[in-house]
Amino acid sequence: MIFYQMIESETSTFTYILGDESTKEAIIIDSVLETVERDLKLLSEMGLTLKYIVDTHVHADHITGAGEIRKRTGAKTAISAKAEVVCSDIILNDGDELKFGSYTLKAFETPGHTNGCMSFYTEGMIFSGDVLLIRGTGRTDFQHGDPGQMYQSIKQKIFTLPLETKIYPAHDYKGFTYSTVALEKQFNPRIGGERTVEQFIQIMNDLKLAYPKKIDIAVPANKLCGIMPN
Repeated sequence: MIFYQMIESETSTFTYILGDESTKEAIIIDSVLETVERDLKLLSEMGLTLKYIVDTHVHADHITGAGEIRKRTGAKTAISAKAEVVCSDIILNDGDELKFGSYTLKAFETPGHTNGCMSFYTEGMIFSGDVLLIRGTGRTDFQHGDPGQMYQSIKQKIFTLPLETKIYPAHDYKGFTYSTVALEKQFNPRIGGERTVEQFIQIMNDLKLAYPKKIDIAVPANKLCGIMPN
C-alpha cells in the first residue's frame, strides 16, 4: 500500500493519503483547507487518482479541505451519518466499507469526542481521529462529547484489535507519529491499564481546557464540507 502521513503545523493535524500501487486509486483522511495545494501536488506527483475524501468527524480546530478537494478532483466526500453533514456525498454507518483498488477501509463508530466520530481500519492500521491520541485522548467537553461513550469506543472497538495494530490519530502534540494498540493499552495515562470507566470519566471531567480558538468558525464551515458560510 502507498502510505503518506503529513502534518499541518498550526493545529498539529495529521492528514493521511492511502493508495493502491496497481490501480493508483487513493483515499485522503482528515484533510486541512490550508494544505490542500500540498496534498493535491503530492497526489499528482505519485500519479494517484483520488476516490474518497474522508473526515473522522466534524473538526473544531481547523476547516476541512474536503469541499475544495472535491471541487478540484471530483472525488466523493464521506463522513459519519451522525455528524449530520448534509453536503457529504457518502454517509457512513458502523461497519460500512470504502474500497480503493484492492484495499478496503472499514468504518467504526467511535463516539465520545463528538457524537459523530468514526475510526477507520485497513491493513493493520487504525485511523482513530480525535478519540484516541498517542498517550492521550480527545476532549469530551463540547460537540456532544461524552467520556462514558469515549471509554466504550476505545475499550470495546480500538483496544480489541490485534495488539500490533498501528494507531494513527488526527493529532499529536508531543512529537509522535503513531502508536500501537499494545502500547496504548499499557501506557496511555488516561485509559490504559486497569483504568475503570468511573476513573476515566472523573479524569475527563476534571480537565480544564481552553476554548478552541477556531471552533466558532470551523464547526459551521465543516458542516458545509469546509465551504465557508456567508
